[in-house]
Amino acid sequence: MSPTPLSLDYLLRPSTSAVDKKPAIFLFHGYGSNEEDLFSFAPELPSELMVFSVKAPYDLDPFGHAWYAINFDAEQGKWSDDEQAKQSREKIVKFIDEAIVAYNLDSENISLLGFSQGTILSYAVALSYPGKVKNVIALSGYINEKILLEGYEKKDHHELNFYISHGQVDQVIPLEWAQKAPDFLKKLGVTPKYEEFPIGHGVSQQNFYSFKKWLENHI
Repeated sequence: MSPTPLSLDYLLRPSTSAVDKKPAIFLFHGYGSNEEDLFSFAPELPSELMVFSVKAPYDLDPFGHAWYAINFDAEQGKWSDDEQAKQSREKIVKFIDEAIVAYNLDSENISLLGFSQGTILSYAVALSYPGKVKNVIALSGYINEKILLEGYEKKDHHELNFYISHGQVDQVIPLEWAQKAPDFLKKLGVTPKYEEFPIGHGVSQQNFYSFKKWLENHI
């Protein structure tokens, strides 16, 4: 199946399901990577899912892509471009809506899987627009409250399901940042599954099989 041109570039693995409206999962890579990275998961993900691996919209020199800029300033230290992140949040929502129409997806069975910066955006989309998402797999990321839609806390998040994991020796995103997510979500009425693994900034085989099993039980 050749991907239908949509507002963001992506790779697609079709569903084997015979149902009219297919469940789908959208994969969002980390800073400096591309749509091919997480697409390596696709052959192992549940076959009934349409798998979309999406390329971030901002190019990085000399190669790679980002959902938003990360800058380093001698005085301010490392900081994220939150306005650009908000723009990417909206680009992702638009893309998901387009994909639902283009591929006749089940709008009530949409999952997001992010890694690092892709996780930060997955949190932002799901918490800002909880009615559009069923499941979130949040790998090696954290919740950035500054890029959530204003008034998000007044929305109904009870139907959302979260799987969260982080490396105990992650040298890129501190473990403590990820550890704040469960309490944050519980205040919104959500009880996530949270796990830590003895790894750095990455996804171990044990981590992969754990979230795969979780996903199989939630789609």
